[in-house]
Amino acid sequence: MTKKILGILGGMGPKATAVFFERVIDRTEAGQDQEHIDIVMLNHASIPDRTKAILEGKTEAFLQAVERDLRIFETAGVNHIAIPCNTSHYFYDEIQRRTEIPIINMVEETVKIIHKRYGPECKVGILATAGTLKSGVYDRVCHQYGLSLYLPDEGMRRQAMKIIYENVKKHMDVSPEELESLILSLVEQGCACVILACTELSCISLGDEAAVYAVDAMEVLVERAIQLSNKGVKGALITKVE
Repeated sequence: MTKKILGILGGMGPKATAVFFERVIDRTEAGQDQEHIDIVMLNHASIPDRTKAILEGKTEAFLQAVERDLRIFETAGVNHIAIPCNTSHYFYDEIQRRTEIPIINMVEETVKIIHKRYGPECKVGILATAGTLKSGVYDRVCHQYGLSLYLPDEGMRRQAMKIIYENVKKHMDVSPEELESLILSLVEQGCACVILACTELSCISLGDEAAVYAVDAMEVLVERAIQLSNKGVKGALITKVE
């Protein structure tokens, strides 16, 4: 089987990138160093904020920064690119147009898994940045698969942004109580599951009660990145649906 090189376009944010990288290593079936995936990782922490770019309509600086990273991946011979940042997928089509290297679409892969697991017409909750919610990137893909995306109310959105920007990005605080409360509140409102649609939220380890309802977009991306690198996945639960 041909050995493939995975590119990780990271830094959005650095903590989430580190968690993604560690999960790829932990979830790859390998008995020695040489059996792991060759990875080119760019922790481009100074890249412009994605949510700000979307809310203010100033996207070109972000795209120009990404394009420089794409040239590095091309020079390195990367076969697939993973971007562990949900908000950046607002720019997915534009980024893909700027390179011939296939980029794994975390949003579409996540929605496909939900469709397979819960069936069409199920009510799906989402917790994400204001940029991701405003972009409608999950709305569009859920609509394509016949799913009903349920957006949190304004108070819940503010609380999610606090967890993302204050708790995780600023203070590296990954205590689960606030996130678990939001997930269970959405379930009480009739959601069959809740998408963790921000990789900062993926840094938080949930208790069993909330975890059973969470569909972690980062975890989906981890499994697809490993599979597309021609490697086995340890305990493939997300992307292996009966």
